[in-house]
Amino acid sequence: MRVIQVLSSLGYGDAIGYHAVAMKHILQKAGYSTQIYAQSIDDRYPRDTAKLLFCMGRLRKDDVLIYHLSDGSPLNMRLKKWKCRKILMYHNITPPHFFTPYDAQLAAATKNGLDQVRQLSGDVERCVVFSEFSKRDLVSMGYSEDRIWIMPSCLIPFEDYAAPPDQDTLRQYSDGWTNILFVGRLAPNKKQEDVIRAFAYYKRFIDKRSRLILAGASSVADYTEALRVYMEELGVSDVIFPGHISIAQLIALYRRADVFLCMSEHEGFCVPLVEAMHFDVPIIAYRAPAVPETLGGSGVLLDEKDPRLISAWIKRLTTDAVVRERVLAGQGMRLNDFQPQNVEKALVAYMKEIA
Repeated sequence: MRVIQVLSSLGYGDAIGYHAVAMKHILQKAGYSTQIYAQSIDDRYPRDTAKLLFCMGRLRKDDVLIYHLSDGSPLNMRLKKWKCRKILMYHNITPPHFFTPYDAQLAAATKNGLDQVRQLSGDVERCVVFSEFSKRDLVSMGYSEDRIWIMPSCLIPFEDYAAPPDQDTLRQYSDGWTNILFVGRLAPNKKQEDVIRAFAYYKRFIDKRSRLILAGASSVADYTEALRVYMEELGVSDVIFPGHISIAQLIALYRRADVFLCMSEHEGFCVPLVEAMHFDVPIIAYRAPAVPETLGGSGVLLDEKDPRLISAWIKRLTTDAVVRERVLAGQGMRLNDFQPQNVEKALVAYMKEIA
């Protein structure tokens, strides 16, 4: 039995790309013949990491094809034509209504992606997701509940986090100010405007020596511009947009962060929450799809986005050592569930069941 992974693009530093490559190594270790194919491959990967899709050749009926789907793409519908055993690994698609005010083309693309997911419901043998939320999403689109497996976690590059932090970034944020951090691409579903609104209140009324760091590349230009206009309206300063950063810079930001603040309203899993756990940064998060599942009872989970409430929690986590340690202890316990050996064991058992 060959196990073949297919995705539209294998990006470097991308969570889905890392997950696919890590899966390949796990499957090889378990004795499976396996390969990754993609329409485009970032040239920073070693040459033997993956092959271009046109090199895939003819599939056999007993081949298991794991198809990673996270957006709308013409490639999605080619899944119908491949004659083999097919597993849909669904990384969730952000609903179009988040993008409609900012980017009509992107809204149409995500709507198309969701339509494609619905059309594929009768063409796959099984599905893999990373949260109960994503499972319900697939069930609502016609997939059989008993054919959907919730993988304990996507594979997370913990070994990368042991690298030395960027020294310039460490020095930049080692001035005694309170550093509030959120990591994630600048996108409407991430709701960076709500993070900015809470920070504006905190800085004005509680801690003037504080800054907000919104680390992530801009994915919707008009949304990014809207954030800057919103900041001007609020009259808030010391909001930093580092843009796309290196792993060394990311590590440095986590090491200097006092609080991780997440107001996102749509997540299929949310890797940065796990990263914050790993770096012992206390988390404040809004109760939105999959976020409570990822936190698993840890962190501080809020049912509303009242800036006064959020600010009170930031102050408490930065000034009350007992509360901070209690929150970090809970996050540390939850972090154990995401350790690579636990996820690897579950994945290998699942593949044995399929075989």
